[in-house]
Parts: sequence; C-alpha cells; structure tokens
Amino acid sequence: MTRHCHSMSTMVTRRMIGSFVWWIAVCVISVVTVAPLLWTLATSFKPAGEILRDALSFIPRSPTLDNYIQVFTTVPFARYFVNTLIVAVGGVVCNLFLGSMAGYALAKLEFRGRRAVFLVYLASMMIPSIVTMIPTFLVLRQIPLIGGNDISGHGGMGLINTYWAVILPGAAGAFAVFFMKQFFESIPDELGEAARVDGAGELQIFLRIYLPLAKSGLAVLGLLTFQSGWNNFLWPLIVLNDPKMMTVQVGLAGFTNNYSTDYGPLMAGTVVTMLPVLLLFLFSQRWIVEGIAHTGGK
Repeated sequence: MTRHCHSMSTMVTRRMIGSFVWWIAVCVISVVTVAPLLWTLATSFKPAGEILRDALSFIPRSPTLDNYIQVFTTVPFARYFVNTLIVAVGGVVCNLFLGSMAGYALAKLEFRGRRAVFLVYLASMMIPSIVTMIPTFLVLRQIPLIGGNDISGHGGMGLINTYWAVILPGAAGAFAVFFMKQFFESIPDELGEAARVDGAGELQIFLRIYLPLAKSGLAVLGLLTFQSGWNNFLWPLIVLNDPKMMTVQVGLAGFTNNYSTDYGPLMAGTVVTMLPVLLLFLFSQRWIVEGIAHTGGK
C-alpha cells in the first residue's frame, strides 16, 4: 500500500513538473512571437526622437500619427497597396482555378503517367525558388509579340513591369496542386461513380459534385496563396522596375537606405501592410481549421 501511494505521488509530481515546463515553454514562445509585433505597433506611434532615445520601450510617451501620415504622403503608398491587392487576388484566382482542376485530375482520373506527373510536382516543391528566378525572368522578357518584342522575342521587355510578370510564375503552383489533390482524395469516389452512372460528364462531376464539397479546402488555399502573394518581396523587386508598379513590400524598402532607416514611417507602413492578412485570418479561422483537418484526414 505504501509503495502504491509513493508511486502515485511520484506520477503526480512528474505530471506537475511536466505541466509547469510546458507552461513555461508556451509563455517563452508566445513572448518571442508577440514581442516584435507589439514593438512594431508601439514604434509606429513614436516620434523620431523618441524612437532613437527609447527604442526598446513598448509604450509611446508622446503618441503621434505623423508616421502614418508620412507613409501616404512621402511615397505613393496607396498605389502600392492597390498593386499588391491586384497581384495577390490574381494569384488566388489562378491558383484556385488551375490548382483545383489539376488536383482533381491527379486524384480522381485514371490516365497513363499520372504518378509521374505528381512526382514531378513534388520534386518541383523541393527546388529553391531562387534557382529558377533567372530562367523565369528571361522567359517573361522574351515572350514574342508582347511588350514591344518581335516574333523572335527581342526588342522589348515582354511581360516585365506588368502584373502578369508576378502572377503567371505561380499561377499553378505545385503546392496548390498538391493541396487540392490531397483534399479531393479525402472525398469518396462513390460520389463520382454514381454521377457517371447517371450520365454526367467529367466536367459536370467536377463542377457540381466535388468542387462544392471542397469549399473549405479552397478557402484555405486561397488564404495561404493571398498571404504568399501579399508578402512576396524578392520577385516583385526583380520584375517590377517601374515605381508605379511597385508592391507594398518593395515600397516599404524605400524607407531604408545605405546610411539611415526612417523607422517611424517604416513601422507604420508595416502595420498597415499587416492588416489585410491579419483580418483575413482572424475572420476565417473556422475555414482554416476545417480545411486543414479535412486535407490531412486521409
């Protein structure tokens, strides 16, 4: 009896220690994650002198909106915002349309080479995007009869300095195809087979049966694609040289130069830039959880 009580006491002690360690770890991770966001928000309301004098403070002593005013008056930030919205929404539309169709074909249609095609998509996900940037740039620049190019693809800029230069390279991303394939595989094949027996065509089966059942998956893919397009920096920096075509991420870099950084407007612009993605995720949590759980259920 004594041994049993001692064993129970030891187990309770271990559980308490484990819970305490877990709680400490969660607190540390939360602080590390949230602290930079709080500092960014606080700095966006600080005057320039206070930022340099009391940089690590999380509470502004003399709050001001001057930094937010400078963001929209120093640079055409509203134009950058619209450009980014067009690029991000365009990427979402292309990925949802092409990704869902390709994912459905790989998940539900039987054709020769299906496995090989899927393996190629998987392999492309393992290639760093920076490796393909130069070839992609040359392809976009040398498209014949577009952007001043002749029939051989020379003489002009092709699709460079257009929205399509940012949208097209990721229009049918490997992740979108992989994600939708996994989602469609979790939907029973019997639904499609019953529709075929009733005489429905493959396009009808896709549009009227499987696509409506994939709404949560499409919502998750749309959110992730929007976030990726909204936060994209390097590729727009390469293909959009016209200041009128810049995105917000490239525009924010204008507050930093070789000799100084204008932290106030930079942090204010960062806060404004975070809002669309933050609001989307805030109001779409149910769809995200449902879609990811459904995708990983098979």
